[in-house]
Amino acid sequence: MSLAPVLQSLPALSLSTPLARQVDYMRISVTDRCNERCLYCLPEQFQAWSPRENILTYEEILAIVGVAVERGFKHFRVTGGEPLLRRDITHFLRELIRTPGVETVQLSTNGTRLPELAEDLYAAGLRRLNLSLDALDPVRYHEITRGEIGPVLAGIRKVQALGFPSVKLNTVLIRHKNEAEIWPLIEFAAALQIPIRFIELMPVSLTEMLTEENFLPVGEVMAMLADRDKLIPQDEKMGHGPAQYYRLKKTGALVGFIGALTNLHFCESCNKVRLTADGHLRPCLGQHGEYDLRPALRPVPDRNALRASLNQALAEKPPEHAFRNNWQPRRIMTAIGG
Repeated sequence: MSLAPVLQSLPALSLSTPLARQVDYMRISVTDRCNERCLYCLPEQFQAWSPRENILTYEEILAIVGVAVERGFKHFRVTGGEPLLRRDITHFLRELIRTPGVETVQLSTNGTRLPELAEDLYAAGLRRLNLSLDALDPVRYHEITRGEIGPVLAGIRKVQALGFPSVKLNTVLIRHKNEAEIWPLIEFAAALQIPIRFIELMPVSLTEMLTEENFLPVGEVMAMLADRDKLIPQDEKMGHGPAQYYRLKKTGALVGFIGALTNLHFCESCNKVRLTADGHLRPCLGQHGEYDLRPALRPVPDRNALRASLNQALAEKPPEHAFRNNWQPRRIMTAIGG
C-alpha cells in the first residue's frame, strides 16, 4: 500500500511569511560508490555508477569550497556513497579543514573502514563523525545493509579510544525491520555517551520502500520511548542539521529525531545545499533541481562562473521539499550524497 494518501492528508506548510534561512552548510559527496546496500539507499542490483571522468577531483571540490566560503558557507560535511572508499580521502580532509573560512568539517560514514583509517583521520584534523547504525543484532544489520556489523562496532570503539569529541549515530527507521533495535541502540549510545538520531524513511532511492507497511514516524518512536523513560527537550542546538534533541531522564541518553515527512516545519530553517560527486549543486534533496558546476571547473576553475552558479542555486532554493507529493526519485541517494 502506498504511503501517499497518508502524507497528502498532512496540512501544507504555510509560506505566508519569509523563511528565516541562512544557508551556510554544504554537504560534499566525494563518491557515489558504497560497500553496503542499505534497503532505503542503494538498490541491490544497481550498477550505473558515474563514469570516473565525471567525478570531481579534490582540487575541483576545493575550488568550489573557496567560492562557497566567500558566499558565507562555514560548515561542510563530507559524504558519499561511502566517502572512506575514495583514495587519499584523508589528504582531502586535511586540505578542507585547513581552508580559510571553513569553521567545521564533519564526515558521514557507515563505519566499516574506520578500524584502519580512524588514526589517519584524526591526524588529518578531523574531529566530527556521523556513523550509520541501523541495528545492533548482526542478522538484522545484514538484512538492512547487506553488510557485516563487526567492523562498524570495531570502528566505533576505535574513534572512542582516539578521543574524537563529536561522534553521533544515525538510525533510519523501518517498521518491521528495526523497531526491536531501537531501545538496544539507545542503551548502546548511552553507555558510550554519544548522541543517537532516529530518521524517518524518505523516498530517496526507491519509492516502493516508502509504504505504510515500512514507514515508522518519529512521533510513534517518541511515544514508545515515553512509555519507558521521560523525554526532556533540549534547547541547545547540536550540530548544523535539523534534529530535535531530547535527554532521556533515566538512561541519560541524548536522542535526536529527524522527521522530514511528519514535521511540517522541517524545511523552514533548512541551511544546506548538496554537492554531488559528479559536480552538480543540489539546493534541496526533495526537489529535482540541480546546477552543473563542471563547465565552470574545466579545463580550469573559473571563480566568476562558480560564483554565478552558486548564487543562482541559492536564489532558487525551494521553500520546501516535495516528498509528500507522490515523489519519484530520479537519482539514487548515493549519487546525490548523504
